[in-house]
Parts: sequence; C-alpha cells; structure tokens
Amino acid sequence: MDVNNQRKPLLYYWLIALLIMGVINMFFLPFMTKNTIEQVNYDVFLTQMQNKNISQAEVNEDVIYFYLKDEDKSDKAGTTIFSENTQKVYSTVRMDDPQLVERLYNAGASFGEVKPREVSPWFSTLVMFVVFFLLWQFVMKKAMSKMGGIGNAMSFGKSNAKVYVKAQTGKTFKDVAGQDEAKDALREIVDFLHNPQKYTEIGASMPKGALLVGPPGTGKTLLAQAVAGEAEVPFFSISGSEFVEMFVGMGAAKVRDLFKQANEKAPCIVFIDEIDTIGKKRDGNGMGGNDEREQTLNQLLTEMDGFDGRKGVVILAATNRPETLDKALLRPGRFDRRIPVELPDLKGREAILKVHAENVKMEGGIDFGTIARATSGASGAELANIINEAALRAVRMGHNRVKQEDLMESVEVILAGYQRKGAVISPEEKKIIAYHEVGHALVAAKQKNSAPVQKITIIPRTSGALGYTLQVDEGEKSLMSKEELFNKIATFTGGRVAEELKFGSVTTGASNDIEQATRLARGMITRYGMSEEFGMVALETINNQYLGGDTSLACSNETATKIDAAVVAVVKQAHEKAVGIIRENMNKLDEIAQFLLEKETITGEEFMEILNRRGIKRNIKNSGTSQSSVIFIHKR
Repeated sequence: MDVNNQRKPLLYYWLIALLIMGVINMFFLPFMTKNTIEQVNYDVFLTQMQNKNISQAEVNEDVIYFYLKDEDKSDKAGTTIFSENTQKVYSTVRMDDPQLVERLYNAGASFGEVKPREVSPWFSTLVMFVVFFLLWQFVMKKAMSKMGGIGNAMSFGKSNAKVYVKAQTGKTFKDVAGQDEAKDALREIVDFLHNPQKYTEIGASMPKGALLVGPPGTGKTLLAQAVAGEAEVPFFSISGSEFVEMFVGMGAAKVRDLFKQANEKAPCIVFIDEIDTIGKKRDGNGMGGNDEREQTLNQLLTEMDGFDGRKGVVILAATNRPETLDKALLRPGRFDRRIPVELPDLKGREAILKVHAENVKMEGGIDFGTIARATSGASGAELANIINEAALRAVRMGHNRVKQEDLMESVEVILAGYQRKGAVISPEEKKIIAYHEVGHALVAAKQKNSAPVQKITIIPRTSGALGYTLQVDEGEKSLMSKEELFNKIATFTGGRVAEELKFGSVTTGASNDIEQATRLARGMITRYGMSEEFGMVALETINNQYLGGDTSLACSNETATKIDAAVVAVVKQAHEKAVGIIRENMNKLDEIAQFLLEKETITGEEFMEILNRRGIKRNIKNSGTSQSSVIFIHKR
C-alpha cells in the first residue's frame, strides 16, 4: 500500500481546517466590527448638525464618521466582547460641501478621530482556540478511522465484548428447535449455574468450556444465548475477529480484560464466536503476521487455566472449522466438551418450521411435514428464510395469511430461484427441455429404491435452470445402499439419454447432471468402498467437513489413474441402464413430454397416471404445485 495515499487525505483535512480558520479570521470577526458602525443618509447627518447634536466628527475624502451627543456611553457599556470605545459610530457619504467644516464648528462639534468599537483580543483569541480545538478533534478522528487499528489502540486493550445482563438475550431453550441432543448437553451447565452447591458438595467441578461445532446456520450462537437466558446470568458475547489487532500485544490485552470482567461478574457465560480466527494451529514459525495471533491464543490458554471453574464462569465457543483448532485448546481443562450442532433431521426440520411460523399468520391445516421432507439437508437459518419467503409471497399474491402453496413455492425459490415466465425460449429448445426432464422422471420411476417424482416443470428459474425434476423420499434416510446410489446416477443420466434417443444429438443441458453423477460415482469408489477393485480403502479425505466438504485424493498418481477409469466405468454402466429403460418406454416418453409442453408444469400424480394408464388418453387437469418437494434439481 502506498504511504502517500494514506497521508494525502489527512493533508486535505488539515488544509480544510486552515481554510475554515482563515475564513473566520478574515470575515467573521471583521463582520462583527462592521456591525458596530451604522450608516445613515446625508440628510440625517444635516438634521443632526442643525440640531447641534453632533459631539465629534471625522471628515474623510469619501465618508464622514460622527458621534451623537444624546447617546449615553454608559448605556452601551458592560460587554466584554468589545474593547475601549463602546459609543456608537455613525457614518454617511461625504457630499460636495465646501462650508461643511465651518458649519460643524458652528454646531459645536469637535474634530478628531472617530474609532469604531473593536473586538476584544481576548474574545478573538477564545474564538480561535475553540475553533482550533474542534477542528483538531475532527481531524484526529478522521485520521484514526483511516489508520484502522490505531483507533482501537486508544482503548488500551478493552475487549469491547457485548454484555447482556441476566436474561437480556431474550432467548431460551424454547426458541431452539431441532437440536435436542445439544440442548441436553447444555442443560447440565445451566443446572450448575443455578445450583453450584449440588456439584461442589460431591467434589465435582463443572467443565470450563464447551465447544459448539457444526455447519453455518445450525443455531450455535442461538444455543449460547439460550443457555444464558435459561441460567439468567450475565452473558459476554464477542467474535474471534475482534481480538485481531495490528499492534502486537493488543489481542492478548483484550483477552485479559475479557476474563477480568467475567471474574468480576461471576457466575456468567463468556461466548466467543468463530474461535477459529484466533485458535488456529500454531505452526512454530512465530514470525510475521502470525505472531500477534499466537500471542492472543497463548493468552487465551493461560486465562482458561488460571480461573477457578467453581466460580461459575463458563466459556462457550462456536466454530465450523474444528479441524483447524490448536490441540492445546481442545485438551481437558480448557474446552472439555465438544457439542455437535448438526443439520436437523426430518423431525427437527418440522419443529424448526413451526417455531418460526409462530410469528407469522398461517392458514389453518398447514402440513409442515411435507415442507420438512422437501428440505432435506437444510439448516435452521435456511428454514427460517423459507418461512419468510412464504410470507413475502403471500403479500405479493394478496393473501392475508400464508397458505400451503406459498410455502411450497418458497421452497423452490430458495433452492432454484424465482420463476422467469418472461424468458424467451424457442419451441425447438422448449421441446428438448421437456424431453430432457421427462427422461429424468421416467428413469427414476422405472427403478426400484428411487425417490418418487413430485413435480416436473420446464419454467425457467433465475438460478439458471431451464427446467427441473423434483424428487423426495417419503421418509428420512441416514444410509444409502450401493444399488440406491447407482440408481441415482442412472437418473442423472436419464435426461441426456432422452435427448440422444429422441433427437439423435446432445446439448449443453446436461452439464449439471454430469457434474453430480461424476461426484457421486467418485464417492462410491474413493470414500464408500463400493468398488470391487479397491475394496474398503480410503482413497480420499474430506476437507472442511462443515464448509462444503471439499475432498483431496490420498493416493499415488498410478492409483488416481485407476480411480478415474473406475469412475468412467460406473457412469457408463448407469448410462446404459438408462438407455434400456427409455427405449422400452419411448411411447410414454412422447406422451408425457407432449403433456408437459402443453401444461409447462405437472405434478407427480399426473406423471404417474399417464405412465401407468392404458388405452385412450384422458384429459387431466393441472392440479398446481401444491405437492412439490426437492431432493435434487436438474439445472440446464
């Protein structure tokens, strides 16, 4: 970063300050002086001279200054702003009058210098001092904000933790749904804070710290607030990034201040969010930018060892990258407990939806179970967003309450984006899309152990999907067999197979299908041990389990080549299976595709009725989208 670019704005602020002071000195103070001289017309001057009311006059080439006799000086005195003369001065324009001096003399006026009231030097000095002080404060504030950590350095190691006294968090365990196991693990901490003597009598000490780990949006911060609300104790909340400073030692000072405040207000709860910011594994380098972070971590370890757990100070921390934390931070005596906060299951998702729906006007008879089955793998934050999107849609549609169809549409909005009904698609491309999506559905319906089709649509979405097929299992599955995974890959290839057999060519529409099929086939071989060639050998490791789950190969280059060949073989085998299914059902492929082109959206019931019926085609009314649910989406 260029140093001149940092200094230039500060120089500008000083120039502006000097300009303001110059304007005050040149215009404001002289203006106050100018206001002490009253200009009058020449006839007024002549009248006062005829009445012999002029006490003293000063005749210049262009102007005449004079005092009046009937104005008492004492009435004008008493102010400290103006110095010396306090008598009012009058001025008028001088006319061509050769006898003016003689007539003034005859009128009893004396001749001399007429001085206007002058601003007191003390007053002008005070004004300039106040202005300078204010400008100095303004410039220094701007300078600190430009220099980032300097402003924080002036706090001398204050932790800046947000403190919620007693139950001010406003959260209890009733506000947390879908995390029953985590709540059970934390209830013991709440009980200790309520009844510490029950544990001290037997000689037990409460764990000093509990680490909440899980994917983003699962409610780790909410759980910490709920613990404080249940225990009704002070709650200190701070983010790990707030300990990071540009000055060495400032982060450690903030840690010391945080624990000092916690000990003073014990019993209490200290919550450090995103602790991986300061708790990463030490590399032993101790050089450069890592030195400050390691000092902060060392101070945190020291403070956790130093305070007495019997006082009732409980440390809670949250992270979605537990694999990056230093081992010294996770040993017993520091963070004794590791509490997983995983993605909710079917029952948990339904409970979360009901909790967030309490503050929304809902129509009677809402089936939250259908929504829960449609949102497999969704976090608590995503489920809350679905409820909010449904409420927004209800307002757009003119409903006074949220309906089931609003919730169903919101699921699709979150996962696939809004409908693009105005998108211009040629009839030829629309036909290809219809056959592609029906191909997916047809392969899925003709296989065992496949999730039932719930909806097929060729209405484009803002996510880039020109059409998609929606599938959902009737229940929650924790395990998948080799046959189920293989059938899923075959379903992914069904769209491309329909294009090949119907049009004799392929398009770019299967790009997302190819990506998902390849990833699933590679997982079968490298992670799940479903390959006869490699067997139960781990060939891949998962990185950042809670942040996407990226993988990296843990094998030689020769083995990696064999893995690639095995992945290709699995996908080809699934593709051949899909070809056989669609060839046997070409008539149904044409019939369903034509119906889809006409309706643009068909439900799973409509699809299965056409697939299973025989004889004359019957007219089927479109039943809407009330039964749509999502497991995977086939993007174009």
